[in-house]
Amino acid sequence: MKTVFITAGMCVVLAAAGCSGGGPATSDAQGHLASPVQLTNCGLPVGITAPPQRAIALEQNATEIMLSLGLADRMAGTSYQTDPVLPELRPAYEKVPVLAKLYPSREAVRAANPDFVYSTYTSAYAPDAAGSRADLAKLGVPAYLSEFACEDPADANQTVTFDGLFKEIRDIARVFGVPERAEQLIREQQSRLDGARGAAPSGAGQPSTGQSLLWYYSGTSTPYLAGHGGVPDAISSLLGVRNTFTDASQKWPAGNWEEIAKRNPDVIVLADLTRGGDGDSAQSKIDFLRRNPVTSKLDAVVAGRFITVPGSAMDPSIRSVEAAELVGANLRGAAR
Repeated sequence: MKTVFITAGMCVVLAAAGCSGGGPATSDAQGHLASPVQLTNCGLPVGITAPPQRAIALEQNATEIMLSLGLADRMAGTSYQTDPVLPELRPAYEKVPVLAKLYPSREAVRAANPDFVYSTYTSAYAPDAAGSRADLAKLGVPAYLSEFACEDPADANQTVTFDGLFKEIRDIARVFGVPERAEQLIREQQSRLDGARGAAPSGAGQPSTGQSLLWYYSGTSTPYLAGHGGVPDAISSLLGVRNTFTDASQKWPAGNWEEIAKRNPDVIVLADLTRGGDGDSAQSKIDFLRRNPVTSKLDAVVAGRFITVPGSAMDPSIRSVEAAELVGANLRGAAR
């Protein structure tokens, strides 16, 4: 599983965040919500009576959603930066205190005196990290968790959709009383998805038995690949191509090169990771694929049909649109 490489629990499923009822929550000139926000998030109630002013985002995906909603001035801290922050968000990011290189401890979280905590990954709420959401609730601090990574898998949606990501963005905007910012961000993201679909080969967006894509995340002796239900599956469906391992039950299964050789994908999509581990960078993957006796004979390797995307764009976040754009724009040239 992908969690071998990062402590963030990666069962990548983008899902609708919570059973939030009622209309959009807005705030008045004094910063009060017009009405309280009540969410059921990953099986726990989350109630917001006033827009948070000292929120903490526990990892980069949550941070970048908040920054994209213009909420830097409402943040008391961020943590767990895995990649350089998106250039357009850098000025806002530099205004937010960094609490820890990885996850902050419970003591560090409490010392920041937050009034809201948000994370994309379950592992952020581990005992050796921020502590459980239930414990934070006892302290009067509502905590939100993306519903593709609920503590109890039964509470989570099981399949990535971009609509699920948009629902999460709307939830966070409701919490802060800025629903109009969510709609603007979603329009921008949807426009980029439409452009990615348009740039792909004809038939994009329809079921396809044509081009097959191997989504290669990391590792060389044991490669970790995109299976069923994650961001790569959602992008493959959008673009009308086939994820080579969509039949795998896990979202990031451990593969083997002999099975990959049997399936002989048309195109290999490489995650470019900045961590510096085995098979993390795109170039290290290409070097390995070309020198390994089994993989060097793959049609995609012989023809150099590689597409490189930032590793973080394969995770459920506002960056996922970038992966769709890169793959869609390169598919024509990489196809047979």
